[in-house]
Amino acid sequence: MAVIGALRIPTTPRTTMTTMNSPIGRWPSCGNMVVGERIRFPRRKEKMWSVYSSPMAVSDSKNSQTCLDPDASRSVLGIILGGGAGTRLYPLTKKRAKPAVPLGANYRLIDIPVSNCLNSNISKIYVLTQFNSASLNRHISRAYASNMGGYKNEGFVEVLAAQQSPENPNWFQGTADAVRQYLWLFQEHNVLEFLVLAGDHLYRMDYEKFIQAHRETDADITVAALPMDEKRATAFGLMKIDEEGRITEFAEKPKGEQLKAMKVDTTILGLDDERAKEMPYIASMGIYVVSKDVMLDLLRDRFPGANDFGSEVIPGATSIGLRVQAYLYDGYWEDIGTIEAFYNANLGITKKPVPDFSFYDRSAPIYTQPRYLPPSKMLDADIADSVIGEGCVIKNCKIHHSVIGLRSCISEGAIIEDTLLMGADYYETDADRRLLAAKGSVPIGIGKNSHIKRAIIDKNARIGENVKIINSENVQEAARETDGYFIKSGIVTIIKDALIPSGTII
Repeated sequence: MAVIGALRIPTTPRTTMTTMNSPIGRWPSCGNMVVGERIRFPRRKEKMWSVYSSPMAVSDSKNSQTCLDPDASRSVLGIILGGGAGTRLYPLTKKRAKPAVPLGANYRLIDIPVSNCLNSNISKIYVLTQFNSASLNRHISRAYASNMGGYKNEGFVEVLAAQQSPENPNWFQGTADAVRQYLWLFQEHNVLEFLVLAGDHLYRMDYEKFIQAHRETDADITVAALPMDEKRATAFGLMKIDEEGRITEFAEKPKGEQLKAMKVDTTILGLDDERAKEMPYIASMGIYVVSKDVMLDLLRDRFPGANDFGSEVIPGATSIGLRVQAYLYDGYWEDIGTIEAFYNANLGITKKPVPDFSFYDRSAPIYTQPRYLPPSKMLDADIADSVIGEGCVIKNCKIHHSVIGLRSCISEGAIIEDTLLMGADYYETDADRRLLAAKGSVPIGIGKNSHIKRAIIDKNARIGENVKIINSENVQEAARETDGYFIKSGIVTIIKDALIPSGTII
């Protein structure tokens, strides 16, 4: 038995291989999957409800297997949306696109969806962006070599920046408009589906199961969804589904009475009564599988003026009778759209005994740029509940519940608590440091006897000696860009390349 929440799904091994019909042909359904069966489970004592599903359509279960034909490397095109200007993540997005924001000591946000694609055998990937794309271009070109899928499959990861053309002089107006402007390129690929992803989410997902659910249910569009509590529900597109997992109603970021109207009994997803009470909504993750012909028809003919998938295209597709299915994901997922969410997601990897998100999964690793840095060196340091990146030099200091990014230099006597240090892009030589000292300036890193608590220190920041970044007055919001920092949700963020003079108190 494979257990998903409170829903138990039989996974009796089968020796025969069956086939399913579809508008795109026939493919085998293999392994130990239960395909097309009606799975019954109790919803209330007096009643039994049945849900048409396979294990993949219910959840991202590790016990289910996939057998795509044609396989994902040949039949699926990944499209990662880089997002807008990232104003809620400012100042982290001051000099970089949102997907290029550093994550978890060694990585960048874009590494998450790209790695999920590569681990799911999807090797044709485009990344769409239009803001501060220089560092994103540099990272992708260094991290993901061309022709990744081998000679036959011609895998790639390419950045597509917004551009003006005779047909369209405008920049990207939204997620759907970004895809529409590059449809001429996407349609050249001989694929069956487009996999539309966001570039600022933290999660691990097997997209092959997602795609198989799309094919098995003969869907036009499949939307990844997860149960949601009322506090966070207003920030997402919410949906109602019928007993076959088909979306019957969609509301984008509803509030008040409209929010209450979107409540559903989430025990139908396999949640137990207690969790269902805590999470009475089904939220869209902003991740879609769309059949190629359907995407071309929707964006060009049905909704040529629609700019956004979540608020316009998906509800519109539901309203005209297309089969829009929900794929119910059961696992850790975080939308890193704000400073607070970004901070919590990073420090969540230090949680014990089990972190919120683990980079230590051998079956589905997270890839990034190879930097060939030396091991980190810790000299008489007191470190607890922390993650240390590559190439750090840490001297006689205390670090607790923090994430220390690559090439970080932390001097004697420093105290780092509940903090994310992003590290540096380069090392300074001894000659550089002597020259800075002669000028009365500060080297990159954390100076002697400095105390930093509940903060984000962006790359290449220069923190002097005896600096205190502790927000002792518990200021919640402040914009001090000329002084090199912002405070959002009580979290102090030091801007990239900022210089904080010795003795400063924030």
